[in-house]
Amino acid sequence: MLARLDLSDCPTPVWLPEGHSQTVFAALYARRPQLGFLRERLDTPDGDFIDLDWTGPGLTPNSASVVTGAPLPVIRPRTEPGQRALVLFHGLEGSSASHYVLSVSQYFRARGWTVVVPHFRGCSGEPNRLPRAYHSGDSQEISFVLDTLRARLPQATWHAAGVSLGGNALLKHLGEAGSAANWLHAAAAISAPLDLNAGGMALGKGINHAIYTRMFLRSLKSKVLAKAKDYPGYFDVARIAHAHDLYEFDDAYTAPVHGFKDVRDYWTRASSKPFLRSVTVPTLVLNARNDPFLPPDHLPLRHEASAQVLLHQPNNGGHAGFSSGRFPSQLGWLPQRLARFFDAGV
Repeated sequence: MLARLDLSDCPTPVWLPEGHSQTVFAALYARRPQLGFLRERLDTPDGDFIDLDWTGPGLTPNSASVVTGAPLPVIRPRTEPGQRALVLFHGLEGSSASHYVLSVSQYFRARGWTVVVPHFRGCSGEPNRLPRAYHSGDSQEISFVLDTLRARLPQATWHAAGVSLGGNALLKHLGEAGSAANWLHAAAAISAPLDLNAGGMALGKGINHAIYTRMFLRSLKSKVLAKAKDYPGYFDVARIAHAHDLYEFDDAYTAPVHGFKDVRDYWTRASSKPFLRSVTVPTLVLNARNDPFLPPDHLPLRHEASAQVLLHQPNNGGHAGFSSGRFPSQLGWLPQRLARFFDAGV
């Protein structure tokens, strides 16, 4: 059976006419809520850690800060049978302070949901302990986090969502896990770079390189070069420092450190698009057709995903943008779209 297809548009403002303006304006200028989280540090089996930021009934601190206080050892939210919960995975170099995380978390918390935002290693404001970091196909990390949360709140009705890199890793996990992931009520991937080869090459050219790649490289290089001081001789520091685009950075650092032969091996094996046929959890895959991070001709067709997948491909929205409303716009369309799918499957 074929995946379902939704081509209805996101009502972006007329003064945001194309993908770049819709992407950048949402990230920098659109109204975003103020939301507090409680932080928990989760130790990983390999001796590292992941910081989880929680919000929900009985959990929000009396502060507008993103995180309040030192990491807490264990957080046990108040849950009753059927309590709805959402785990939300952020994108490349994102965090619980990202605009899309705040808008989605605030919306579902207001509906009484428990929301938890896991930070990929090194993204919570503190360097992680190991030479490795995180990558677009890190489905093993997704699986560890999901299993931990399921065991923590077994009575909750769990949903999972991921944005950009987090969405790609989540989809890869869902495809690999098959029916073993059916304890999730539903899932969603927003602006996931489903074909990393196509997306990586697109980000290395022209205005995409000038706006997005330079921003990512500043943050990524800084973290890795700082880490290199603790692991002398472990990294090819010269190649990392002189990487001009994500292709060169991933070839010098991400691929070898995370067990891939080279960047092409990484981008090919980590892409989630080939796994969509194996997804058995009801899953929304939302990609704007003007997303600068993934050319529209590389978006999946109906026969490339399972019948449990709804492919929503609006013409507008940019990359994790989806602004709507009057100037300076707001970010309510995306969480409402997720809620509609989680509630009714459409």
